[in-house]
Amino acid sequence: MHTILVVGGGIVLLGLFLLFGHLWGSSPAALPMAAKAFVPLWLVLSVVNLWVGVARAGYSLRDELPMLLVVFALPAIVAGVVIWRLTR
Repeated sequence: MHTILVVGGGIVLLGLFLLFGHLWGSSPAALPMAAKAFVPLWLVLSVVNLWVGVARAGYSLRDELPMLLVVFALPAIVAGVVIWRLTR
C-alpha cells in the first residue's frame, strides 16, 4: 500500500510541476521543461524513500532496491510520455 501511495504522490507531484510550468512559462517549451525538471527531483525523493525503508522501517537494501525501481520508474515513465507528447 505504501508503494502505491508513493507512486501516486509522484504522479501528483508531476502534475504540480506541469501546472506551475503552465502558469509561469510563456513559451511552448515550458511544460516539457517542467517535466524534465521533475525527473531528477523524483530520483532524489525515491532514494530518500529507499533510505527511510532501510534505516527506519528495518527492510534490507536487497528488499528495497526493487521497490526503488518501481517507485522511481512509474512516475518517470509518465513524465517521459508527457515530454514525448508535448514535443511532437
